[in-house]
Amino acid sequence: MATSGWFPRLNRPDPDRDTGDRRVGSNPHRDTRDRARRLDRRGSRRRSTVLDGRTGREGGGIVLHLRIVAPTNRSTAVVDLLTDDPGVAHLAVLPGAARQPVGDLILCDVVRESADRVLRGLRELEVEARGGISADDVELTLSTAADRAAREAPGHGDDAVVWDEIAAKTGEQTELSATYLVLIVVATMIAGIGVLLDQPILIVGAMVVGPEFGPLAALCVALLRRQTRVMIRSVQALVVGFLAAMAATVLSTWALTAADLVSREMLLAERPLTDFIWRPDALSWVVGVLAGVAGMLSLTSKKSGSLVGVLISVTTVPAAANVAVAAAYGVWHEAAGSALQLLINLCAIVLAGLLTLVVQQLWWWRVARRSGRAVLRP
Repeated sequence: MATSGWFPRLNRPDPDRDTGDRRVGSNPHRDTRDRARRLDRRGSRRRSTVLDGRTGREGGGIVLHLRIVAPTNRSTAVVDLLTDDPGVAHLAVLPGAARQPVGDLILCDVVRESADRVLRGLRELEVEARGGISADDVELTLSTAADRAAREAPGHGDDAVVWDEIAAKTGEQTELSATYLVLIVVATMIAGIGVLLDQPILIVGAMVVGPEFGPLAALCVALLRRQTRVMIRSVQALVVGFLAAMAATVLSTWALTAADLVSREMLLAERPLTDFIWRPDALSWVVGVLAGVAGMLSLTSKKSGSLVGVLISVTTVPAAANVAVAAAYGVWHEAAGSALQLLINLCAIVLAGLLTLVVQQLWWWRVARRSGRAVLRP
């Protein structure tokens, strides 16, 4: 057959092609697979990737990018500070690049476990007063230097606490804005309807909407850092927010009753799914404490903050709604029980959140002492 001599030629070397290290007579498909495997193994040894701000397999840290505008007379001290810290990588200095304010532009990446120490050192040099400091999370970094910085920095990035970041984040959430008031009013009104209908799904929906996690977290941080003004703003946001929400829920309950959509009998009927809201007991403290711990850990480690906010709301918004609905119908013993539930949960959350921050501070104090670095306080 004409094709009988065609198959052997597949394994014959082409004299006009460079065969490299391939043996004469070898299978080209097998050679291609072997070459791909070698390249893959070689590439895996070379890769040092930071995905979602995390360094590769060896590092495990979370990276922040710092942009520093340093006065010319402080630039050398800033560069020395950054150079001496093992958690800093990719240091770049652009002399005279900054125009407003005038100074040197200094760029670097710092792993999260070293970020608080670096920021404290920069503030001690008064960089923020005469220049500026900006920090952003790094989404992607390909760098062996970042891996090395994560390995050499003490602690772990997931456990690191950047106090300036937390203070800035929580400070923004203490403002008594129109959006905050609308959200807490809507959440409480939804929960009020859920109480009357004995529908947990409406209670969960109200918990998703509730925005009170921000002021509660800010209050915990302010207590630790002794920031009186932030404490006052946080308490103000909580008190005004809940009072406005409960007043609006009372009015909405009267309006729904006038429209014959709900009634007092619905509140007095057996409500096995939501009856716990106005009956505080020891478990109320337990739930509040667990919610406070989870909330603070989510804030400091940046893990699932929105979901933990729902957990915080389960202990606050439904109780406030039950106070309003019971007050609207004059069922004062249930209103008093719900108010006590709300107060217990708020106190438990704040106490647990504060203790969580204290434990994290002591933990990093211990890590700093073991590493021989300066011990920093928030």
